[in-house]
Amino acid sequence: MKRVLSGIQPSGKITLGNYIGALKNFVTLQDDYTCNFMVVDLHAITVAQDPADLREQSEAVAALFVAAGIDPNKANVYMQSHVRQHSQLGWILTTLTSMGELERMTQFKDKAAGKESVGAGLFVYPALMAADILIYNADLVPVGEDQKQHLELTRDLAGRFNHRFGEYFTIPEPYIPKVGARIMSLDDASNKMSKSNPNAGSAIYLLDSPADIRKKISRATTDSGREVKFDPANKPEVSNLITIYSQCSGLSVAEVEQRYEGQMYGPFKKDLAEVVVGTLEPIQQRYREIRESGEIRDILRQGAERASEMAEKTLRDVQNLMGFLPE
Repeated sequence: MKRVLSGIQPSGKITLGNYIGALKNFVTLQDDYTCNFMVVDLHAITVAQDPADLREQSEAVAALFVAAGIDPNKANVYMQSHVRQHSQLGWILTTLTSMGELERMTQFKDKAAGKESVGAGLFVYPALMAADILIYNADLVPVGEDQKQHLELTRDLAGRFNHRFGEYFTIPEPYIPKVGARIMSLDDASNKMSKSNPNAGSAIYLLDSPADIRKKISRATTDSGREVKFDPANKPEVSNLITIYSQCSGLSVAEVEQRYEGQMYGPFKKDLAEVVVGTLEPIQQRYREIRESGEIRDILRQGAERASEMAEKTLRDVQNLMGFLPE
């Protein structure tokens, strides 16, 4: 089976956008591929983290992976830091990466903008991201539009290694779902729904209460006019809400439009809130069970053990090809 690798940072709360754009696809992929889904805690510390918050968020994100439908018997769920080979290959790939390549990374430019001091980890972490992928010789990487540049660097580094040391790494391909890959902010449909947005009303979080979900959707920005119509160019706000409705209900966009033909935004938003609540309630219930039982620790340990077996073979092969002495 072909291999898939993806991960989510344990910084900020997981949003409905993360669920629709990433977690739902993870659940689909696990039946047809050998999947490694990790909580990327090493990437999270490229910016300052409170230790207690990092520990809590790491476990929460891992539990939400499973609560959302990822089966630990089908896919490996683990902490990035629990598989040491990520860091080891990350250093090796850093030595193959040029300063110019890292300086061109738009995410680094965005996160460093306006700051007097920026940590070196934020600058070089694309090499670690490449290692995350190549340590498993992954064939497919589910990525959003904002990560495509990092995947291109990974492809370049894989090709560079193969050219210098012999054909070894698979050149990974992006997996970008055609529908639902980008859910936009509730207060501004020109921006992606984000964990890091300081305005809590801009996003629905997976652990939001039903009351909070209803309130946020009732206050969501809508376009001028009254028609519930999917038209991203002219009605981006309502189109975003229609996309959320479609993704959570299983109805097509056309079916959602037809259901609310001749109605105004009020009834549509009220029903949308109930659709979202109905989608998240079983996830929240399963999440509470996982956290209360403590089973997530066993899931993470077993996932890391299986991932480490694959990763160790790759690391030893790479070291041998590069001329390292064997242990």
